Amino acid sequence: MASSSRNDTNKVCCYAHPDAPLIEDYRAGDQICSECGLVVGDRVIDVGSEWRTFSNEKAGVDPSRVGGPENPLLNGSDLSTMIGPGTGAASFDAFGASKYQNRRTMSSSDRTLINAFREINGMADRINLPKTIVDRANNLFKQVHDGKNLKGRSNDAIASACLYIACRQEGVPRTFKEICAVSKISKKEIGRCFKLILKALETSVDLITTGDFMSRFCSNLGLPNMVQRAATHIARKAVEIDIVPGRSPISVAAAAIYMASQASEDKKSQKEIGDIAGVADVTIRQSYKLMYQHAAKLFPEDFKFATPIDQLPQM
Repeated sequence: MASSSRNDTNKVCCYAHPDAPLIEDYRAGDQICSECGLVVGDRVIDVGSEWRTFSNEKAGVDPSRVGGPENPLLNGSDLSTMIGPGTGAASFDAFGASKYQNRRTMSSSDRTLINAFREINGMADRINLPKTIVDRANNLFKQVHDGKNLKGRSNDAIASACLYIACRQEGVPRTFKEICAVSKISKKEIGRCFKLILKALETSVDLITTGDFMSRFCSNLGLPNMVQRAATHIARKAVEIDIVPGRSPISVAAAAIYMASQASEDKKSQKEIGDIAGVADVTIRQSYKLMYQHAAKLFPEDFKFATPIDQLPQM
């Protein structure tokens, strides 16, 4: 007679009381039916730890011997063994020198990687970027470092450029000025490294559009949804009918926000928008001039004007 049975879901249970919960006897390794006391399974492997940990004893030292998780981006050096400092007389020789010396277990290559990963993590934290972007930036840095493609360039500059590329590839681009604000490196140097990395890794990034920045800029300016929708429509229409040729998407987005906000009750100055978008007032003015001549075609049909088009500021 079988002492246990299994139902369709491969669940161990008592054949007489299939719904009864089982009690596990950890000392004997048995699983016992709580209704009739039948031993349903024996020799169950105990997956718990073989020690007891008391958090308030000996400064909370955990006797775990497995170490931390391995970092796939490092060459296994994060799993190296470190010998603790000797305390007894047997740990020192006749001259007082330590018998067991730690070698410099971490290579300079891994030290460079760890410092770069820390820098990328710090920059991402300062502008609230998620872990997926940080992981992609770390992988890009590792590829550049292993390929020895950018010798002579500062590791911080490469790390900043990798973060910029990771944002573009993940579909949430940041401007060079936003990356520059959280980095120690100049905008020009980040731009140079950006081009060199794309060439060295033979990768590419999607072209940025006005829509990539619109929601972030409008929310930072505290503009309502109606103004954001109008600004998005104005910028997209201006690009479609080609009235802003050669202008960067960021300056077009900033000019569209200026136009939409001036037509609404929530008016924002060029300086306020320029500070958020990272573009100069003159740049916004130049794009706005081109768009102002066609303003009637650019606004969405359902937009509620607080200031009519003919009363909008003329540059």
